Amino acid sequence: MKKITAILLAALMLVSAFALTACRNNPVTETADPNAEATELPEQTTDMRIAALKGPTGMGMVKLMGEDYPHYSVSIESAPDALASRFISGDVDIAAVPINLASTLYNKLEGDVVVLAVNTLGVLYVLENGDTVHSFADLAGKKLYATGQAATPEYILNYLLEKNGVTAEVEYVGEHAALATMLASGEAEIGMLPQPNVTAATLKNADLRVALDLTEEWNKVSDTQLVQGVIVARKTFVTANGTAIDIFLRDYEASTKFVNENVDEAAKLIAEAEILPQEALAKKAIPTCNITFIKGSDMKTAVSGMLGVLFDANPKSVGGKLPGDDFYYGA
Repeated sequence: MKKITAILLAALMLVSAFALTACRNNPVTETADPNAEATELPEQTTDMRIAALKGPTGMGMVKLMGEDYPHYSVSIESAPDALASRFISGDVDIAAVPINLASTLYNKLEGDVVVLAVNTLGVLYVLENGDTVHSFADLAGKKLYATGQAATPEYILNYLLEKNGVTAEVEYVGEHAALATMLASGEAEIGMLPQPNVTAATLKNADLRVALDLTEEWNKVSDTQLVQGVIVARKTFVTANGTAIDIFLRDYEASTKFVNENVDEAAKLIAEAEILPQEALAKKAIPTCNITFIKGSDMKTAVSGMLGVLFDANPKSVGGKLPGDDFYYGA
């Protein structure tokens, strides 16, 4: 059941599973001075090609896909490797990617990448068929199924196991859907999954319980934020279009707020855009999806802290070295 890919693009990624399909309660949004953003910046006039992944990165982008924003051409990819290929080739100007892929792209493109904002925080949950796991310590001695081997989810899980002094038997499953089916059917007792796979599994089995929110567990043992998704752009594009980038960030922040505050309407748009397969799934997932917007110095603190944890776990996961200060836009 283990699956480790050695192809060049996959090695470039070592991306987080779930491509960021990340979720939890109470989204954290950094709000800039509304007067500075709303009244000083004009409407967008620069055409931008934007790509995001299915799941929360695309969900937060959905408002920009409407007719109110004609200068944004937004496409949705199913896999990080396809999105990365388009970004590297110059087919897109802006992309929503897993955090470690952002760093890998920075190193691959010799620094011609900047991170504009954090768009997704923690994505991982532990599910249980039963009622024995109520703290991380309760995983001691148990068998835990998980996805994301040799990628961000594995490093997050290992970090939490180490910080809590817990030893558990971990068996990795290659696909989120496969593990979701195992949990929903009762074949697996305990498993770690990202959203919206968590919601999909619980919709199939009402007795399946969310036992642990790994973002909450992370906050108990770490002084860094559990960042899993960011918005990146080519530095050359940003340099040539500074004001347009700031307008995009204003509009993107508004889109994330729309999704979090207008669940019914957003769920319909998300299903229509095929970001998630069903409106009902989107409606249930949005309130727990950690779609967020953090920019500037707060973004730099959050991203650099998380990349440091990943680098310590496996330098290859972030492209071999940590990005320089020029990686952080507006910080």
